[in-house]
Amino acid sequence: MFDLELLRTFVSVIDSGGFTKAGERVNRTQSTVSQQIHKLEAQLGRPLLLRQRASKHIELTEDGERLIGYARRLVSLALEAHSVLCGSDGAGVVKLGVPEDFDVQRLMTLLSGFAHAHPHIRLDTVNGLSVELHARLESKDIDLALVKRERSPRQDGALANWPEQVNWVVGRDVLTLDDPVPLVVYPQGCIYRNRIVHALEASARRWRVAFASQSLVGIQAAVSAGLGISLLPASAMRDDHRLLREEEGFAPVPPTELALISGHRLLTTVQQTLVDYMKAGMTDV
Repeated sequence: MFDLELLRTFVSVIDSGGFTKAGERVNRTQSTVSQQIHKLEAQLGRPLLLRQRASKHIELTEDGERLIGYARRLVSLALEAHSVLCGSDGAGVVKLGVPEDFDVQRLMTLLSGFAHAHPHIRLDTVNGLSVELHARLESKDIDLALVKRERSPRQDGALANWPEQVNWVVGRDVLTLDDPVPLVVYPQGCIYRNRIVHALEASARRWRVAFASQSLVGIQAAVSAGLGISLLPASAMRDDHRLLREEEGFAPVPPTELALISGHRLLTTVQQTLVDYMKAGMTDV
C-alpha cells in the first residue's frame, strides 16, 4: 500500500519545483523531504526523479510521470474523505490543544479573530500541560496543539514555532530567599519545572517545592504571595512580581519555544486554515 504522506511530499516536490519549497508546503526540512522521496523510491524499487547536479530543475523519470497523476488523485481523495468525516453539513471542526499557562487574553483575542474570519469553522479548545497535549494528539482526541518545548535546531515536525522568553520571578516584596530555595512549580513533566530543578542543582543550591499547581493563575498568585520563586514567560508576569537578578544567583534563561504540532499526517482544509491563521496572526511570545 502507498504511504499517503510520502505521496503528498512527492506531489509537493513536483508542484513547487524543488525540495526546499516543497518542505515549506508540507512543513518539513529539505533533508526530510529528500529522505521521504528516497523512501518512496525504495518502496517502489525504481527512481522517480532525475537527479542532475548541474540542473536545479526537477525532472520526472518515466515511472515518476506514471505515478504523479495517481499520487495527486490519492492525496486529494484522502483529504476530501477526512474533511467529510470531520465536518458536518459543510461546517468544519478543529480541536486545538493549548498550554495551561498560555495567556488567556491572548487566547481569547486569537479565538475571536479566527471566529470572525472563518464563521463556518468551529474551534474547540482543550487546556493542559504540554506532556498531556502530546498524549491527546496520540490518542486523536485533538487535531492540533500548541506545546512548550526546548529550542533546538534538531527539533523537527512543527507546523510553526515562536520563541518564548522565560524569566526567574518572585513576589515584588520578597527581598531575600530562604535556604533551601522555595519553588512554585507545575506538576512533574512540565518543561519549566525541569528547567528550574536542573538550574538550581547545577549551581549546587538546595531547593524545596513550596507550592504546586496545574493552573497558571494559581502559580501567579503563589508567586505574588511570596510563597517562592518560579519561571514564567514574560507575558505571564504580573505587576506584583519582580525579576530575580543575576547577582542574586539566577542567570538569564535561554528561550524556550511554543510549537504548533499536528496529530494527523495529512491536514484537512479546515485544519490548514487554522494553521495559516496562526502563522499570520501570532508573533514571538
